Amino acid sequence: MSETNTGGPAFPSGYEVPEYHGMALRDYFAAKAMQVAMEKAGGNWIDTSYSIAKHAYRQADAMLKARGQE
Repeated sequence: MSETNTGGPAFPSGYEVPEYHGMALRDYFAAKAMQVAMEKAGGNWIDTSYSIAKHAYRQADAMLKARGQE
């Protein structure tokens, strides 16, 4: 089973804390994509939130690929 590329930290701090690496870039991209999808869905997003989340991660993966981090 291959590991999912997370793109590394979304907000690197310049120093490493072994126990905490913060939000992954993939999660940050997915959150931004999901926000737009939920706005477009209006009040109907509650019933389709899982579908919207899956779509958001597909968008995040496409963004990482476009950055050359596939």
